[in-house]
Amino acid sequence: MSNIKLNTKFKTVCIASDHAGYKLKEIIKNHLIDKNVSIFDMGPFNENSVDYPDYAKKLAKRIKLKKSDAGILICGSGTGMAISANKIKSIRAAVCYNIKSTRLCRQHNNANVISLGARLTKKTLCLKLVEVFLKTKFDGGRHLRRVKKI
Repeated sequence: MSNIKLNTKFKTVCIASDHAGYKLKEIIKNHLIDKNVSIFDMGPFNENSVDYPDYAKKLAKRIKLKKSDAGILICGSGTGMAISANKIKSIRAAVCYNIKSTRLCRQHNNANVISLGARLTKKTLCLKLVEVFLKTKFDGGRHLRRVKKI
C-alpha cells in the first residue's frame, strides 16, 4: 500500500462493523490510515458476536451530530447495517457492491454512509469501493430536490 493521501470529499470518516465484518473493518481502517484519511473506529474491537444494529446506530448518530462527515459500515451482507443506519434522520446509507453502484449513490443520492458485505464482496473490491465512495462528489442539481424529499 502506498502512503499517498486520498483526496476525499469528507474531513472525518467513522467506521464500524459487526463480528462478520470485523476483519474487513480492520483492513479498510488500516488502508485509510495509510492514505492519511482521518478515521474514527467505533468498534467492535474483536470478533466476538455482537448485534449489528447497535453499531450501525452508534455510527449513524455520530454523523447526525456532525462528529464525522461520513461512515463505513460492514456486516455479512451490508444490508442489515444499512437498514439500521437509515432509521436515523439525515442518514443515507447505501449498500454498495460494484463501482457503478458506489459512484451513483454519491452522485445522485448524496449517500453519507457506505455499507459493505464482508461475506459477499472481495476484500480488494471493498477497498476500491471505499475509495470511490470517499472521492465522489454529489452532483446536486435535479438530485438535490429529490434528496430533500427523503
